[in-house]
Amino acid sequence: MTYLTRLLAGTAIALSLALPAAAAEYRIAVGDGAGGTQEALGKAFIAALDEQSGGKMTGKLFLNGQLGDEQDTVTAAATGTLDFSILAINNITPFSPTVGTLTLPYVILSLEDAEKITQGDLGKQMVDKTVEDAGVRIIGWAYSGFRVLTNSKKPISTVADLKDVVVRVPKNEIMIETYKSWGINPTPMAWSETFAALQQKVVDGQDNPYMTVYAMKFDEVQKYVTNLRYIFSIEPLIVSEQLFQSLSADEQKQVLAAGEAATKASGEFLRAEEAKIREELVKRGMEIADPADGEKEFISLATTAVWPKFYDQIGGKDVLNNVLTTLGREKVE
Repeated sequence: MTYLTRLLAGTAIALSLALPAAAAEYRIAVGDGAGGTQEALGKAFIAALDEQSGGKMTGKLFLNGQLGDEQDTVTAAATGTLDFSILAINNITPFSPTVGTLTLPYVILSLEDAEKITQGDLGKQMVDKTVEDAGVRIIGWAYSGFRVLTNSKKPISTVADLKDVVVRVPKNEIMIETYKSWGINPTPMAWSETFAALQQKVVDGQDNPYMTVYAMKFDEVQKYVTNLRYIFSIEPLIVSEQLFQSLSADEQKQVLAAGEAATKASGEFLRAEEAKIREELVKRGMEIADPADGEKEFISLATTAVWPKFYDQIGGKDVLNNVLTTLGREKVE
């Protein structure tokens, strides 16, 4: 080796030692578009992850289902071909049914209920169960608010008003059975197909939180909103368990801390933004109404018909009673 060759080699080594290692950039699938709760959670997570890791880990959001339908991203994360995903909780329940307790109609009645369950011992139990059942780990939660009903056909305030309204729902048994308890057969449909189906009048309506209605620009294809409160939308941030186990103990702590910080930021985001977004949707021409009689008919039909059908699927009646007790409500007999 000549002197010049040795000099150049030494310089290259010195430069490589002086330059910081490139940050690991993880792909984060996001079902919704820009401006909603999912994006807000993702941005908060990336910022916290960068801070926790000292710039060694970061992420990139892929909005509007660019990396696949929400249920497909669970499979991709479980097999290690996707790093992270933010998705509606109903799209993870087919893989981990215990989590479906939180999608039973009228179980979660407020943001405070959602925070208490997901950030407490019950939330930790659901995380462990999801790792076991689905091969993914929930590390954060987005709080999107109640799934209000939108449609392009007519104002709806009673169960009878639902007649002849074709409603899209996710491919989720609990949600399907809830609508059946109200006397209609909903149309199960992938999230990625929903906007086009509404636009082409294949279906008349759908339900999602105000944040999602705004982010997906449903005001362009929907006119009427009914303030149903049957499901409070909680949207987990999941990480591939294969990826998580490949990280060092310190890196795992950093990922978990970033998820916790993002979760708290999501609650703050909803409190600050939901009322503003609702006002904006009214400005854009949407008409908003509350159900008649304080939603009593909707509540009675759904809880009576739907809850008992899913006791076995969620792990038994005791699982639901554990949630209700935690929230200070009466157990079911």
